[in-house]
Amino acid sequence: MPQQDVVDIGRIRNEVLITVNRELVEEDNERIRAFVESVGWLMKTTESGLWYKIYHEGNGEVAQTGMLATLEYTVSLLDGTVCYSSAQYGPLSFVLGRGGVESGLEEGILLLRVGDKARMIMPPHLAHGLPGDGDCIPQRAIIIYEVELISLFLQ
Repeated sequence: MPQQDVVDIGRIRNEVLITVNRELVEEDNERIRAFVESVGWLMKTTESGLWYKIYHEGNGEVAQTGMLATLEYTVSLLDGTVCYSSAQYGPLSFVLGRGGVESGLEEGILLLRVGDKARMIMPPHLAHGLPGDGDCIPQRAIIIYEVELISLFLQ
């Protein structure tokens, strides 16, 4: 196969994948919008597609990259099915900016201060993506995090 054909096939494949991904993100955004309207939540959105609402304001330190964040949480699906919670597994702690949690969770925590309580809705691209988590969160699931930022410590 001539080199030009290989380059064209690769370029076409990439364009198709980008188009499909855009369509999936738009579909997810519309599902979230319809859900939020149906339950009457007033939420903000970030550029990445995270939906959030800080419904109780704390007065503690503001979250920053490099801090160890500890939070109480409940993770559920749009239908209300609870997947994970700190009541089951204990508080969640992680260092902001190091990954290891959903990118949407990390982004959302960086909007908070200690004592804040917030609701975050994460489309699949900010949560567990196409495969889900292989346990409680199904493929391409939109998830809802209810969080309370308990503490922050510099690492």
